[in-house]
Amino acid sequence: MRKKERVLWFLYFFSTLICFFFGLFLSFAAAMLVAFTAFLCAIFYTLFLRFRKGRLRELAVDMDKLLHGDYHARFENYEEGETAIVANELAKITDTLQTQAEKLKKEKKDLADSIADISHQIRTPLTALTLTLETMGGQEEALKAKQLTRRIEWLIEALLKLSKLDAGTVKFQEERVLVCQMVRTAAAPFEILMDLRAQTMDTDRVSPDAAFLGDPSWSAEAIGNVLKNCIEHTGEGGKIWISAQENAIYTEIVLEDNGEGIDAEDLPHLFERFYKGKNSGSNSVGIGLALTRAILTAQNGTVFAENRREGGARFVLRIYKGIV
Repeated sequence: MRKKERVLWFLYFFSTLICFFFGLFLSFAAAMLVAFTAFLCAIFYTLFLRFRKGRLRELAVDMDKLLHGDYHARFENYEEGETAIVANELAKITDTLQTQAEKLKKEKKDLADSIADISHQIRTPLTALTLTLETMGGQEEALKAKQLTRRIEWLIEALLKLSKLDAGTVKFQEERVLVCQMVRTAAAPFEILMDLRAQTMDTDRVSPDAAFLGDPSWSAEAIGNVLKNCIEHTGEGGKIWISAQENAIYTEIVLEDNGEGIDAEDLPHLFERFYKGKNSGSNSVGIGLALTRAILTAQNGTVFAENRREGGARFVLRIYKGIV
């Protein structure tokens, strides 16, 4: 019982007691009438309080549904009274939120469609330009131009993926993904580049049973962006280690290298979009790691980076089994 209710009951019984003794001065029957009337009033008031609390609990349940995105709560079912006033205002808020949510959903879809159209329009002349450059032979200028067009194409793809994630139009699959297979898929596009740099990759510490529930293609994209970062910041003859393990809470994937490491000032901002660290190359635009974080966040995962004691960078990716 709340403090205010205790005070009200005290005043009620105190007033009843005064009236009872006053009734005794008149007659015993008058005193009994006062006591009986007070008893009935107490019962009716108690029933009223219980009914009111019950309606408030129902209102609280409907409000909780509203907070969790259920816009079908029936606030109009509440009768006149204090709860009806609150319910009426909540019904107005519900209608407004539902209208805004539907409008936002449509705007996100329109944005994703527009970006896809723009990407297609840009990709078409790029393809034609690439084919034209290939006919120019092995000239140095043509080779540089080919590299630039590939770079532009990769940026367009990355920006398109980020935009789709922002718009919420990506439908992630939910299937059991074996980390060892995903790592092989993510590393395949970089095999030639690593051979040219005389770099090696050690995956012996990837548990063959480590797995998680997620989208294999998007997850491979996330791992590939981190691996690409490690390759670019590890010198000739460098080494990259990939390990993975699964426990009752999450599946953890760790990528390490013996490169130049990460500047302390860059660590808090490494996964921000378009952030370029002190050790970034001239071609870096700060997209890859931001895309990795967006993909993992959408799959109930996290990522962070740190420096190895032995030198080099260490990236830790975790996909959780429950909500974090």
